[in-house]
This record gives sequence, C-alpha cells and structure tokens, in this order.
Amino acid sequence: MTARAWVEPAALLPLRWGGYRERVVAGLVLIVGGLVHLQAASTLNLLPLAVGTAAHVAGWAILPASAGRRLGPAGPSALAIWLLLTGPQSMWILIVPYVGWLVARHRPARSYLTLAPVLLNGALAIALFREYDQQLLALGLSAVVLTGSAWWAWAMARPAPASAAVTAEPGSTGTASA
Repeated sequence: MTARAWVEPAALLPLRWGGYRERVVAGLVLIVGGLVHLQAASTLNLLPLAVGTAAHVAGWAILPASAGRRLGPAGPSALAIWLLLTGPQSMWILIVPYVGWLVARHRPARSYLTLAPVLLNGALAIALFREYDQQLLALGLSAVVLTGSAWWAWAMARPAPASAAVTAEPGSTGTASA
C-alpha cells in the first residue's frame, strides 16, 4: 500500500489563472507590503492609506482559496491594519489578519491553538512599547511571531505520520530471541 503525500488543501483547488505557489507568494507579499506601506501614512501624507489598503486587499483577493475564504477576511483585515496606526500598543489587533490567514489556508480547528503566541505578542507590545517611533520594532517582532505561528499552524494541519510500531504476536513479550 502506497502512502499519499500530504498536500495543502488549497493546492487542490482548480485555479482559473496563475499557479498555486506564485499566487501564495504574491498574495502574501501584497498583504504584508500593504500593511507596512500603510504605516507610512500621516496627516500630511495620506497616499499610503489608499495604496497600502489597495495592496492589502488585492493580496487577499489573489490568494488561492475559495472566494469566501479569501475575500471574507479582506475587510476585517484592512480595518485591523488601519487600527495599527494608533501605535505599537495595538499589535494585538494582528490577530484579525492572522485568523484570516488560517481561514484562507484551510487550516483545521486544532491549528487555532496558534492564536496564543499572537495574543501574547500583543500583550508584550503593550508592556514594552510606549511611543509611535517604536512601531517598526514592534512590527518586526510581530512579523517573527506571526511567521512562527503560521508555520506551527501548517505543521498542525499535516496528518500525524503513520506509526511504525512493531506488533507482537499475542502472548509474546516483544523481545527478540536468538
């Protein structure tokens, strides 16, 4: 009996355009790039609000997933990245785009345990960062935590490997005899 290799659930979806890997990479770059670009906005420079939001939403739109799973998180995620403009003490709000990522990537319920590090990161940001000029540092720390959590969720989505346990015959002790 041959074991089938595990495949990402979203990779099995028929795509109308583009390749799976390219769409994942492009979507992730636009989602994260839009978030970072939006943080450059100020009362005197409003263009990053439009460009960052458009890039962020476009990233969600091109992820390989069913329409509801990729477009559903786009609005709440865009609102969340706007709320990050209030400063580094709002890093906890990154839970919203992270949940969207789990939904779009078809992660099973057990992978939602990975929300804990993201929330802890938010609590850590509240304790450590006080001024807006620390936003870049807080975003960097959050990027590390979210990346690690996403990889952890990926690992939790994979089925457990088949046990290679040796089965002993009834009545034996399981030890080899010479």
